[in-house]
Amino acid sequence: MAPSGWFRRSRALRELIGEALRALGIRRLLLAVHDLSLPGDGAEDLGRGAPLSRGGHAFLRFAAELGFHGLQLGPQGETAPFDPSPYHATLFSRSTSALAFEPLVEAALLERGELREAVAGRPEGSLSRAAHAYADEASGRLLRRAWSRVEGDGALRQRLEQFARHHASWLQRDEMYAALARRHGEPDWQRWPERDRSLFMTSAGDVPASLTLDAEAIGLFRFGQLVAHEQHAAFRAEAHRSGLLLFGDLQIGVSHRDVWSSGALLVPWLRMGAPPSRTNPEGQPWSYGVLHPDLYGTRDAPGPALRFLAARVGKLFDEFDGLRVDHPHGLIDPWVYAGNTPEPLRAVQQGARLFSSPDRPELLPFAIARPDQLDRSRAPHEDGWVRALDDAQVDRYAVLFDALVDAAKAHGRGADDLIAEVLSTQPYPVQRVLQRHGLGRFRVTQKASLTDPADVYRPENAAPQDWIMAGTHDTEPVWRVAERWTAAGTGTAHAAALAGRLVPEAAARPEWIARVAASPASLARAQLADLFAGPARNVMIFFADLLGMREVYNAPGTIGPRNWTVRVPPDFAAAYPIAAREGRALDLPATVAAAMRARGPAFAAAHRDLLGALDAVSGPAPDRS
Repeated sequence: MAPSGWFRRSRALRELIGEALRALGIRRLLLAVHDLSLPGDGAEDLGRGAPLSRGGHAFLRFAAELGFHGLQLGPQGETAPFDPSPYHATLFSRSTSALAFEPLVEAALLERGELREAVAGRPEGSLSRAAHAYADEASGRLLRRAWSRVEGDGALRQRLEQFARHHASWLQRDEMYAALARRHGEPDWQRWPERDRSLFMTSAGDVPASLTLDAEAIGLFRFGQLVAHEQHAAFRAEAHRSGLLLFGDLQIGVSHRDVWSSGALLVPWLRMGAPPSRTNPEGQPWSYGVLHPDLYGTRDAPGPALRFLAARVGKLFDEFDGLRVDHPHGLIDPWVYAGNTPEPLRAVQQGARLFSSPDRPELLPFAIARPDQLDRSRAPHEDGWVRALDDAQVDRYAVLFDALVDAAKAHGRGADDLIAEVLSTQPYPVQRVLQRHGLGRFRVTQKASLTDPADVYRPENAAPQDWIMAGTHDTEPVWRVAERWTAAGTGTAHAAALAGRLVPEAAARPEWIARVAASPASLARAQLADLFAGPARNVMIFFADLLGMREVYNAPGTIGPRNWTVRVPPDFAAAYPIAAREGRALDLPATVAAAMRARGPAFAAAHRDLLGALDAVSGPAPDRS
């Protein structure tokens, strides 16, 4: 599955791209892919990506050879078969559906025929779109067979005991959940008997001494987590050997299972969601739990909520080199609404910011912003609702986020190893907290307004610390967007905006605009080159944009069998160089060369040899000015 020799002309592509990125001032270039989307190998794939599989290894080498600095992965917890969203996954336990089982065959924990039988049952088309329910069932079946062979093994018992001691802070409750789900024949704790439902819903949170649990269920769960954690460690080691960093994803949501095990830390009557916004005009009732502010404590004397967050972040920094912080608003000033309502959408639309609503009696005990600091000409969800804060108030807003940064530093990382996913909205308290740590925001260029010069998504408005991207896992691939622009008759306007940044010679722009506007592929290529041409020093490429794909990975707010399913095609390594050469996928050498030429003739002349080398390894460049 190695890329074709097309990349190997001139000099090593990786070194070439690295030199170009340094010339452009790009600090980090990450390739975003959730592990369920990793490519499959027909001989071992169970219907979803597995990092330690042959397909996962091949994609890792592919990203390294192209010159990326690292992979940005999504949350990797256990998900429900009916809701595969990784952002609803467990916070501590790893997904055993993402296991690679070929290593278990090689370790004599499984028979070859058992894996072959599971692979044979894989649904048709699941190498292109993940079959979550089947992968969950088949991986569970294989794991049980492997456990039945080794549960009496003394050496394994020692590994399990060591693993359990190291991860005791979360493992005990998660394995209890597995045992109780097996006892009741029901994976949803809300349908369990009252005693088991409410085990951890009080401040005491003690496990009754009389509670007896199925040792077999606990042993199996612990074994699965041991294998999952060891496979992740092996994948990370392979990434490092390939010269790649691995970034994890600190999801803002508290999963359904974690609400059961950590209920005493949450405000029982509140849920977190997304307010009406440019991205989601109706808002989204996420139904996520909200950490109770009374349990925060302080930086010097952390309470249980801060210790819980520190444990989450600490575990992630044990396993990754950096973190994407999903929806940091939820750590700083979450949008909350009443839980247990029959109309959650209506409730989230009537919600408020937890710490910025002194005029809401039910939220007054949590208010940090004062009434005189609010701009009542704005809606409560708008960025300008809070217009001023003193430093002491910012300290209070920042308690959870400061704990996150402190945990990063305790693991030898800095704030610049955190990626803050701030999209269309950045309320003033969020802005102040991120500024104190020198963190930027996201600039998703496909969403940029052509008519508003101050639009937050326009690349020219980016700051060096920002992260810029054509799209994310929540958007259409840029190739599909460009087709939509062309069909809607706005291709020329988008090409003209791009020409102002990519074509330094004004006299050359009209012909360039006409050529690019006439071709959706050319428009998409220019959109991608624009990422490297501006002031932002951090670039992220979603795998669909790299490979020229058009399928939508996630339609926000959607739960269904087709969502969160798109995978890297199994033939990606052979197909990609051809698509890139023909202009149907991101040609990275041509893309960074276009960004270098956009800096002007003097910059291009100073890097003439580098540009010549980039031209030699890229395909035809019809968009080159």
